[in-house]
This record gives sequence, C-alpha cells and structure tokens, in this order.
Amino acid sequence: MIRYTLHETFVVKQYTINKWEAEPHNHNYFEIIFIEKGKGFHTINDIRFPYEENNIFLLAPEDAHYFEIEEQTHFTFFKFTELLFSNKVNLPDRNYWLQRIEQLLHHPNIIPGDVISHEKDRKVIWDIHNLVLDEFKNEKIYYQEIISNAISTILSIIVRNISEKYDANQNDVQINQRKIDLILSHIRQHAYDNALTKISFLADKFGMSQSSISTYFKRKTGESIHQYVTKYKMKLVEYRLLYTEFTIAEIAYQMGYTDESHLTKTFKKHFSMSPRQYRKEVTADK
Repeated sequence: MIRYTLHETFVVKQYTINKWEAEPHNHNYFEIIFIEKGKGFHTINDIRFPYEENNIFLLAPEDAHYFEIEEQTHFTFFKFTELLFSNKVNLPDRNYWLQRIEQLLHHPNIIPGDVISHEKDRKVIWDIHNLVLDEFKNEKIYYQEIISNAISTILSIIVRNISEKYDANQNDVQINQRKIDLILSHIRQHAYDNALTKISFLADKFGMSQSSISTYFKRKTGESIHQYVTKYKMKLVEYRLLYTEFTIAEIAYQMGYTDESHLTKTFKKHFSMSPRQYRKEVTADK
C-alpha cells in the first residue's frame, strides 16, 4: 500500500475527475474531504459506502482509503497536521482538542462515512470551506491564523456530529449490548482521568463489586482492568509521539502520569525503548 507524507502544515488540493487513479493509500496527516458534486463509493479501512454531493469526510493518520467514481466528481481536500494549531493554541486547549479527536479515532466501530448529521452544520462547514479557500488563495494579512481557527471550528463541528450520531446509535442497541462493551467504551472515553478508570469507580458505575468486575473483565478480555487501561494509554502516547510535537513531559502530564520518568518506565515495558527513542527511530523511518 502507498503511503503519502505531508511536509507542510496545511495544504489545499482540488480535483474534478471521472476516474480515481490513486491506489489505496494511507498518510501521516489529517484530511477533510469535501464532495462539491458527483457520486460513487468511498472505501475507508475496508468499509465501503456511497458518497454524493455535499458529503464531508474526515480521515485520520493511518486511515486507508480510495474512491470509486460513478459520476464526475469535484473533490476539495484540506490536508493538515496537528502543527496547524501549535502556534496559536495554548497547551490545555490543544490537549483538549486532541482528546476529543482521539476518542473518535481510537474508538472501534465508529460510524463511518459522511460525518455530518445536521444540515445546518453542513451549511456552516461549507461556508467555512469557502472562507478557507479564499484565504489560502489570496494570502492576505493574518490568513494563517484565520485558516487555523477555521479548521479548528470545522473539526469541532465534525466531532459534535459524530459524537451525537454515535451516542444515538448506542442508545438504539444498548438494550442488547454486552456490559463489557459499555465498560470498554467508558475506559476509552476517560483514559485521560485516572480517577474514572479505577476499579472502585468502575464497580460503582456498573453496579458490581470490585472483585466481581475484575473477574468479569478478565474473563471477557483476557486482561486485567489495569493491563487494559495501561495498554490503551500507551496507544494514545504512541499516537502523540508520532503526530504531535508535545514534549515527553507534556504527554506524561496529559496522560495522568506523575512525571516523565513514570511514563518512560511504563512505555519501555510495552515498546522496549523509551518514548524519546521511539519518536526518533520511528519518525526517521516515515
């Protein structure tokens, strides 16, 4: 599979094509895809669904995708990395933005396809899309700050729509949903807050004793609650090492570790190298 790498903070690409020539590929950046006209099918991570005029897609780093075009399609791609926000957003706010995105990116079975469920939100995003195109083309004073704020607003609206869509979907199936799925979902959502992933808290929340929920969790997953929480947090740490410029100390703070050395010790158990070594060696290969 082909992999594309973005060396700039923000790039706009537009195409009007009858056939998708690119092979299935992934990349190391975020991508918002706008369908101005046309129809066909879009496959993301082996999930195929139809697309049509005014659809909006969000792709995360490592997502693999390709299009099958049935009618001539006009695409606009906003390609960007987390660095787009690094100069304008302070640490707590940027960290919050990452948390919201990561909850979606790392949640299995998230609803794929067009990311907008409220048509008023769709109109707002398309209006912002037009603003970004104008700023990107003309490069007037403060255009970089305007684009950065505009993309942040688009992402916030997208996250809201996907979250509401996912929550509504969960409400429809919750009667038949296994308790273990609810526990796992809670842990993934609150992995940044140690207090909300403690066995005592989980036992109270799900109406079980501490010993019962520990035994139940181990039987269903093959791991202890502590092992699962730690492994999931290491996945988040790995993501931030690869796709952000946060320092190791900042990541340790974000993940609820007491200090950098505690994070480093835990990370080495899972990856056989320190976070600093991992960032240096893995990114060198990309």
